[in-house]
Amino acid sequence: MNIIVLTLPEDKPVKVTVELPASVHRDLVAYAEVLGRETGQPVSDPVRLIVPMLERFMATDRGFAKARRAAQSHRDAH
Repeated sequence: MNIIVLTLPEDKPVKVTVELPASVHRDLVAYAEVLGRETGQPVSDPVRLIVPMLERFMATDRGFAKARRAAQSHRDAH
């Protein structure tokens, strides 16, 4: 896998618009309902779960972490 990690010049939020398949949206809503029951805090907008879910996914993806470290090492060497 060839991933090029680019440094973003700013750290401000970037608005992204995506279309989710209906089945993914249903699962997201169901996930929010379960999370609300488990934590005792209802999730008013399931879409707000997408960012923390993506952050968690990328933080725990070993292939991505390895590629990111390799890219950083390459940049540091030059």
